[in-house]
Amino acid sequence: MNNILSLSNISKSFRQGESELAVLKNVSLEIHKAESVALVGPSGCGKSTLLQIAGLLEKPSSGEIIISGQNTGSLSDYQKTMMRREKIGFVYQFHHLLPEFSALENVALPQMIAGVKKKTAREKAAHLLGKLGLGKRLEHRPAELSGGEQQRVAIARSLANDPLLLLADEPTGNLDPHSAENVFSIFVEAVKEMGLATLLVTHNAELARKMDRVITLKEGSAEIISI
Repeated sequence: MNNILSLSNISKSFRQGESELAVLKNVSLEIHKAESVALVGPSGCGKSTLLQIAGLLEKPSSGEIIISGQNTGSLSDYQKTMMRREKIGFVYQFHHLLPEFSALENVALPQMIAGVKKKTAREKAAHLLGKLGLGKRLEHRPAELSGGEQQRVAIARSLANDPLLLLADEPTGNLDPHSAENVFSIFVEAVKEMGLATLLVTHNAELARKMDRVITLKEGSAEIISI
């Protein structure tokens, strides 16, 4: 299998007054094409920090981040931005949809920013939203959608630019149990169909078990659990 994401000896510390707080300690992991990995652990153990580092949104104190064979350590801020745009999709606990735009427009906009023509972007947005069960909700704005529907729009948006790597931080954490189960099933089906390497942060052990592998962070160190 091809490695899409490789994190090698990632450490991250934050300064607190005269001392340093070590959040991550020499974490290493690899995620292959078409592989879904859950990242679990207690609150404050560094899960979201590791996800931010994997997505090039935060710099590690030490260690290497390799995405699709490219070592990102020497990339400029602009080059990192382009890599995020072209190769990485993000889904967060809160959907962060633009309230003044429709579901269709929210999914089309990232494509247009990347240079896709408006007609093509809208056609692809409609296709993705249809696959996620929102074919009849294309012109609805976020306020007119349920929480589960909003998160499905966010998932469609994360897939719009055909990323190689999908990073998800508690994508169902803000939903009721029934909606969470429904959205998660749609999420897993979509990423498997598209063959994406996926790293998912979750507190939900039941959902984590539906992924190919589970990695537990304990006090900033990673432990791989086979399921």
